[in-house]
Amino acid sequence: MNGKNFRKKIDQLWIELNNAVDQINRSNNGIVSCAEEILMETDSAIRQLKELLRSYQFTDWSEEIYFFKTIKPKFISLYIYYAKILSIESSRPYSDPEVLKSYYQNERANLLHFYNEHKDFMTYYRRKSTYLDKKYFVRFKFDFKLKLSPELYSYDEEFSTSHDHLVSQILANDLLEQFLADKINSGDYLGHSPETVKSIEWTAPKVALTELLYALHLTKCFNGGHADLAEIFRWAESSMNINLGNYHKTLAELRLRKTDRSKFLSLLQQNFNQYLDDLDS
Repeated sequence: MNGKNFRKKIDQLWIELNNAVDQINRSNNGIVSCAEEILMETDSAIRQLKELLRSYQFTDWSEEIYFFKTIKPKFISLYIYYAKILSIESSRPYSDPEVLKSYYQNERANLLHFYNEHKDFMTYYRRKSTYLDKKYFVRFKFDFKLKLSPELYSYDEEFSTSHDHLVSQILANDLLEQFLADKINSGDYLGHSPETVKSIEWTAPKVALTELLYALHLTKCFNGGHADLAEIFRWAESSMNINLGNYHKTLAELRLRKTDRSKFLSLLQQNFNQYLDDLDS
């Protein structure tokens, strides 16, 4: 298998996994059942990713580093996130709002413990540093002068480096932080009714909203750029009571446009500039 086919198969695997997660989250089966289903789908995808790697030989260190620093953590972080969601929600006490608030706050405090324990590596990763990548993200290159996970020897050495799992945990914790913040700050959760707001519906074409959401995601407008594309689409669908369907397919259709592939974004820019011009006149 050559590099192009290897990357193509991984991209397709990631798209299929996100589509599956999307469909499960749109069901009305409850968060615990959804998390269980998603974990099964993610486990299957990770096993396929592992098999793909076994049939491929990296051409150089940079390619191996990219796989273990960027590609693999996307899959593993999804598994860690939903495993934690399943644990939190299945153990949640049936109690009054204040007790529940304390429960979620304690879970959030556990994230702070993780951040404090791994602050040096997190600083390295968040700053997009690369000078230690050969030590962190190349297999069979463990440097025992560095801080290593105590579970290191239980990892599959063909499918793991010393620090790729930490990247996965960081990405998962970013998602979990947002989940817990929403639980703690939501109006109905705190025991009072949120202010009534007139329902807002999206009345432009669905393809226009898809175009807009992709652009916002690529510009890193949500959660400091850490929000997953699927999460953004689920949020938009829930907030505006709309079903955007297979947005990956919609993007493929946008790419086939012969002229002005970002037609809706162009219209937004045109209308806003016209508005500013009218104010100046």
